[in-house]
Amino acid sequence: MDYSIIRDFIYILALGPLVYYALALVTAISYIRSRELAPLSARTFTPPASILKPVRGLDHCAYENFASFCRLDYPEYEVVFCVSDAQDPVIPVVEKIQRDFPERQIRLLIGAHEAGASSKVNKLCRLAREARYNLLVISDSDVRVSPNYLRDVVAPFEDPGVGAVTALFRSEVAGSLGATLDGVGSGVEFATAALLAQWLEGIRFTLGATMATTKARLSEIGGFEAIRNHYVDDYELGSRIAALGYSIKLARDPVLLVYPRETLHQFILHELRWMIGLRNVRAGGHAAVAFTFGLPWTILAAAVAPSHAVAALYILAYLFLRYSVYGVVGILALNDPVARRWWILAPLRDAIHFGVWLASFFSNKISWRGLEFHVKRGLLIPVVNGRETK
Repeated sequence: MDYSIIRDFIYILALGPLVYYALALVTAISYIRSRELAPLSARTFTPPASILKPVRGLDHCAYENFASFCRLDYPEYEVVFCVSDAQDPVIPVVEKIQRDFPERQIRLLIGAHEAGASSKVNKLCRLAREARYNLLVISDSDVRVSPNYLRDVVAPFEDPGVGAVTALFRSEVAGSLGATLDGVGSGVEFATAALLAQWLEGIRFTLGATMATTKARLSEIGGFEAIRNHYVDDYELGSRIAALGYSIKLARDPVLLVYPRETLHQFILHELRWMIGLRNVRAGGHAAVAFTFGLPWTILAAAVAPSHAVAALYILAYLFLRYSVYGVVGILALNDPVARRWWILAPLRDAIHFGVWLASFFSNKISWRGLEFHVKRGLLIPVVNGRETK
């Protein structure tokens, strides 16, 4: 085969991520402008809402995270926590929240029927049944919000065609290289994918940082019981609601995701867990991720370049566009303090992310909240004593 044909093919492939980054910039600028057209003063649609918090174990800064949901500027809402058992170390924190915010409706539910493999979804089944209000707002326990959060999330439901609302997130880290690498890129990557999806076909998923819907829409997809064995519950919830013809909207402002100190190994395992989930839920999307990795394709294109000038052109184009994405998406759109401080780490994170993507082809085993699972076709299979359980 003619070497020049191979080289030209590599050049074309190396352009793919650069186009992806350019589109990310366009969609991020559009997102920023749309936020400016939706001022907070317009958030006057305020039906009562139930904030549902399935929790397990004691997260970093748990009190501050939970307390932020009790300081919301909203006329009527409740916050309902659910744990699996009475020995969970998070219970004293929730009880302190109840004492410190007596003016709020705060409930703690202990125990959830183990209808499926996902402990989180089992708790959501009970939370949804016992929620007082029709509007349900779910978020992970490591999320912290601003006082206008609930007005922001609820506003899109004034349109009856909206089936769910989700939110982008910015990051806060407690130090350590692993946590910094996790925080500096996670918000940027998820925001880039969500904004491009919104531009291309509309958002057809929700993110765990915020999943809001109504009891009516939840009932139409069979309740949380229908996804009790699914690993990526946030994706499944949004995907099934979108499949019924309802739209999914982004909340105006991102929430804050609070990362604990992580070793580099813990960060890699976290990324691998997410990538294994993506491969099992959206195999095509997982494969397409290969064309968003600018770093390896740029290195390959530079290696086969006929001159130093061409090699330098690819490298400079990658660095310029990649850092621009971190600047526009991470700093301007998300106002992410970690991206603002550590944007220079983008190529290092890209290198690790590429290695994790390759590794995700060779494993289906994950560790999640101290429990071991195999992920098969998006379903969680518990592993006990090294063996799968039915």
